Amino acid sequence: MDKTELPNLACLYAVQRVAETGSVSRAAATLFRAQSAVTRAVQELETAIGEALFDRKPSGMLPTPVGRAVLKRGERVIAELGALAQWCALRQSHRRASADGGLPAYLLNTRRLQLFSTLARRRHMPSAARALGVTQPAVSSAIRTLESGAGFSLFHRHPRGLLLTTDGETFLLHVRRALNELRHIAEDVAALHGSIQGVVTVGALPLGRTLMLPEAVARVVTRFPKVRVITDESAYEALVAGVRAGDIDFILGALRGSDLASDLENERLMSENLVVLARHDHPLAKVRNLGLATIAAAQWILPRGNSPARVLFESLFRRMKLKPPMPTVESADLAVIRGLLLHTDMLALISAQQLYYECEAGLLALLDLPMRETARDIGLMMRAGSPPSPAARALIDAIRVVATEVSRRPHAAAVVE
Repeated sequence: MDKTELPNLACLYAVQRVAETGSVSRAAATLFRAQSAVTRAVQELETAIGEALFDRKPSGMLPTPVGRAVLKRGERVIAELGALAQWCALRQSHRRASADGGLPAYLLNTRRLQLFSTLARRRHMPSAARALGVTQPAVSSAIRTLESGAGFSLFHRHPRGLLLTTDGETFLLHVRRALNELRHIAEDVAALHGSIQGVVTVGALPLGRTLMLPEAVARVVTRFPKVRVITDESAYEALVAGVRAGDIDFILGALRGSDLASDLENERLMSENLVVLARHDHPLAKVRNLGLATIAAAQWILPRGNSPARVLFESLFRRMKLKPPMPTVESADLAVIRGLLLHTDMLALISAQQLYYECEAGLLALLDLPMRETARDIGLMMRAGSPPSPAARALIDAIRVVATEVSRRPHAAAVVE
């Protein structure tokens, strides 16, 4: 299969029905299609994948190991589209979702869904057409077919371009999930033959960027040269949206308690207290047993207001009946923080991991200031019920190993075991 070409959804759906019923004839009956059409669909997907999906036996069609891998991932694709079809049907009082769970034909076209997803991202029909190498009328036709099948408008015109309607945003979420599962099929098949490959997109929050992620990525790409890693350093809310849509495989960084009951799964890797850093020759660098009152009047570089780290910092002062200091600078950018610390007497509230190498090189010093009850859990966030691709799984396993090693390093005086 071409690395840029996704499997044909209609063929995948036919293959699923053949596996469920055990024969082409029975699958054809459930799909209301000719046996020859179902046979061609199975053969087309086998040709695209380059592997036999079934053993043809007198007792019926039995999935091969490759077939089982394709069907396992395919089940999630079909389930996502099935949920979308049901939601669309329920949006219309005069229509009902298919009683047998069958998928409507308007959703069983990979290219059509790709055109919709691309248009939603680019907001400009000619740009979407150029991106996928089709004509503008082809994009228009695809959107009309989807809107006719769904029974509502997906876009509305705006000075900023074609924007999704509220219903269109929900529609897009299901489509993106289905397409992202679909792209993993080739990677699942390759993994059966011992080849870990594909693109992994990681949501990289600040507490995982300096040590854990780089070391884990280095190990994975050295061992599996066909793996490519993309990091996304967007704001937390944007990363969560990406995980929920399947555009981001997982997030690494400080866990948020508010998501424990959501559709995300959190896996704690370690905990770490916040620390206060200054330049190596700062007047307070060699002072032992500092107290909060001593440093309250300093010029501070702090995280933005209402961020979890800022809340923990201010709570520390309030417990001591002290007024929390106002920041001179609010920033989460390590380059900005590093530059300010090296050239001023400012103090920075940060995770010890984030400027680990500067501390190891003797450029920055960790002040001797107890920061009790400022521990933050660091870990992985993934979408529940969506097993990672083989490449993402390899990177997750490497991160787990590196996290254990990092928690045992000398710098980890701030780590909470």
